[in-house]
Amino acid sequence: MLKVGVLGAGHLGKIHLRLLQQSEKYELVGFYDENHENGAKIEAEFGYKQFDTIAKLIHAVDVIDIVTPTLSHYKCAKVAIKSGKHVFIEKPISTTVEEAEEIIALAKEYNVKGQVGHVERFNPAFTAVKDMIDNPMFIETHRLAEFNPRGTDVPVVLDLMIHDIDAILSVVKSKIKSVHASGVSVLSQSPDISNARIEFENGCVANITSSRISMKNMRKSRFFQKDAYISVDYLDKTCEVVKMKDAPEVPGDFDMILQNAEGKRKQIYFANPEVHQNNAILDELETFADAITNNTTPIVTLEDGTEALRVAYMIIDSMKQNTN
Repeated sequence: MLKVGVLGAGHLGKIHLRLLQQSEKYELVGFYDENHENGAKIEAEFGYKQFDTIAKLIHAVDVIDIVTPTLSHYKCAKVAIKSGKHVFIEKPISTTVEEAEEIIALAKEYNVKGQVGHVERFNPAFTAVKDMIDNPMFIETHRLAEFNPRGTDVPVVLDLMIHDIDAILSVVKSKIKSVHASGVSVLSQSPDISNARIEFENGCVANITSSRISMKNMRKSRFFQKDAYISVDYLDKTCEVVKMKDAPEVPGDFDMILQNAEGKRKQIYFANPEVHQNNAILDELETFADAITNNTTPIVTLEDGTEALRVAYMIIDSMKQNTN
């Protein structure tokens, strides 16, 4: 079992602590939170050991799980990596692309592994269809959330949209050609709702909408590709795959057949991939343990996290140009 320590015991940090305590791949050594009063409450309630300095916690473990506010990701990762510890960093990887690139360089220099917490890659609805997504040419995503003051210190692009950016980059194997985006600040100082159109060099277009001022929660993506339509509902953890193939000469009574203007006939059929329910956060943490133990590449690499951040800033820059 890998010895692990958690930095940050806020809302998400407490979830990580609970799951690491349950995990058979980690031994939870303890945690550090800069709010010692909050830390003392958590220690008293759950029995996790609170460390009084980051240095002491880092010294006692093999892996550091960074669940602090984004502003401190870089500083925490730097100290942990320089101490030769593997790092799991909650998304976004850091505040700037430059910081993220330095984290990558340090991990290589100190020969440690890193993973970024883009949890939707482990969502069972996405993993059920991921291998069926083949050269999509149009992608549409909606990630809408009810207002929550937590997280409004960053634009909605870094808070919510970055989940979809990462998922899209993981299935579109092409460089980005252009980004056009607009956003509106309604309740916060930074945009609360944003729409981005990403065009890739291979012709694929992704249309992404994120909002944190919606009346209801929604997290859906739709992928359109030759002869198939794939939808993923990250919230309900369900998926749908509609495929087309050339129609048989003599269709069955219940076959769904479409005919285009040229007279070409296609049969529509539904593929129902099995969705294996899981705890996505536990899965991402445990696959990272596997990558360390087996010396393999983590599922969401530091480079993946950096690329998602780079595209997020392209969207933010485009929003600024369109509001000035």
